[in-house]
Order: sequence, then structure tokens, then C-alpha cells
Amino acid sequence: MRTLGVFNQVSLDGYFTDANGDMSFARKDVGDAEWDAFVAGNASGGGTLLFGRITYELMASFWPTPLAAKLMPVVAERMNSLPKVVFSRTLRQASWSNRNVLLCCAPMG
Repeated sequence: MRTLGVFNQVSLDGYFTDANGDMSFARKDVGDAEWDAFVAGNASGGGTLLFGRITYELMASFWPTPLAAKLMPVVAERMNSLPKVVFSRTLRQASWSNRNVLLCCAPMG
């Protein structure tokens, strides 16, 4: 049997980002070795990444960048190489370089 793991960060009001789309509240200290080890451990688990459209677009705008590779090379490599499934009624094309992106959920109508 496969395992489903969830890695979420949510503000107290239930949102993943603030009113401006910023999620820096999730991590203030860039040099936190314990946090870096925790995130790298989650990324090394393998499997398939499941996203909604907004989270997919947010992740796709960061993880393929040179900055992501510099800041968190292990996580960037895994985020870029793992297969992805995106649940969206509006996304028509996936731009992330990984060719294993599967778009689900055509518009209802």
C-alpha cells in the first residue's frame, strides 16, 4: 500500500499566502539548519507531487530557478525531477520543465 504524505504550511487565518501572495511568513531565518534538514528530508521521499493550480504556478515560478538551486539544491533537484499532477479546471498547459506533468479536471460545464 502506498503512503500519502502532506507537507503544508498555513497561516492562522487558514491561508497559504498573505493578501499580497507572499509566503515569507513560513520561514524567516534563511540560515536555519534544522528547517533545511526537515525540508530536504521531505523532498527526498520520492513519489508524485500533487498540486492545485495556484500552488503549482507558485512552485513552478521558483523551483526551476538558479536561486532555488543555490538556496536549497537538494529540494530544488527533487522538486524539478519528481512527476507532478495538477488539479485544475482552468490550467491548459503546464510550463514546468518536467515532462511528467499531468493536468487533471477539465472545466465543468
